[in-house]
Amino acid sequence: MKLLGYLLLFATALQAQNFELRVQAKTLIPGKKIYLEYVNEQGKVVKVDSATPSAEQKVSFKGQVKDQGAFYLVNFFDTPKPQKVLVILEGGETIDVEADGVNDEEGKSNFTLKGDYPNVKFMLELMAISKEMEKKVRKWNQEIQVDPKQEKRIQAEFTQAQAASTAKIKELIPQMGSHLVALWATNFLPAEKEMASLEDIANRLAKARPNHPQVKQFVANLQRLQGVNEGAMAPEINLATPEGPNLALSSLRGKYVLIDFWASWCGPCRRENPNVAKTYAAYKDKGFEIYGVSLDQDREAWLKAIEKDQLVWKHVSDLKYWSSAGAQAYQVNSIPQTFLLDKEGRILAKGLRGAALDQYLAQLFKDK
Repeated sequence: MKLLGYLLLFATALQAQNFELRVQAKTLIPGKKIYLEYVNEQGKVVKVDSATPSAEQKVSFKGQVKDQGAFYLVNFFDTPKPQKVLVILEGGETIDVEADGVNDEEGKSNFTLKGDYPNVKFMLELMAISKEMEKKVRKWNQEIQVDPKQEKRIQAEFTQAQAASTAKIKELIPQMGSHLVALWATNFLPAEKEMASLEDIANRLAKARPNHPQVKQFVANLQRLQGVNEGAMAPEINLATPEGPNLALSSLRGKYVLIDFWASWCGPCRRENPNVAKTYAAYKDKGFEIYGVSLDQDREAWLKAIEKDQLVWKHVSDLKYWSSAGAQAYQVNSIPQTFLLDKEGRILAKGLRGAALDQYLAQLFKDK
């Protein structure tokens, strides 16, 4: 009886680690498969399964979750710019994923997740908050293009809306407990303003999942992030320029430097670029420089964005996406993100954009 009891417990434990993803694509690409990918603690994506869609345009992925919980991506057809859907699995889930299957000309696509599980529930709520904010930003960008004089009003509305959005997210986080969605939620919190919230999440997850690789990585990243606080010396970045040779951040000492983390595929970054260009034009002759660090993977897309948006300052990239050495050094997990450095290379401020950046620089250069 004792042996049977152990066997039953073992079988129950295995069952708790099982998952099933039932995937449907609205659009198919003939001859192409749908892939399941695992995202490790370094952000590296590894294909773990694949399937050819049925006549009903469906596939099913079954397996056991890694690490008692992990982040997975459903990669539709593995094209150069595929639609990918994030799914957080901890074991015991059966989740329905329905997606367009392909991106439109603007790189956008839609999907739905169905499953009565905390990770699904809170993912959808976080995405709804984010989409609401993105909708407002698009509206403001259109307004400012029609009437640039509205910039001050729009910046005030943006700041208020961003604070409200962050407050909604912070209300959800305690409800997430030690589920991995709490780790994903940190991407929606501005680190420069919400360090206490991030530390709370880290402590909670580390206590519940002390050996989980992604939790351990997050805790380590947070400790390093505290090393790029205001007043600290800026870590070195030395990456390739569009022309080929590397350009070290430290080579710009003697100027006030804005490190601008962005990417061609980042909608908010591209919408912010006109404001950055205007700021650069106003202060470039007063000892101000911008050091743009791209998180692109596609060199051509990076170069085309620089040309199209008329970004005439310094640019570097190692084309390693979120694994970029620059992003790792500054613990950047969302973009756009900025760090303003003084002439000696110390961090003066983080997260400055739009009117807030202009106001800071106006004060900095008021007697120059």
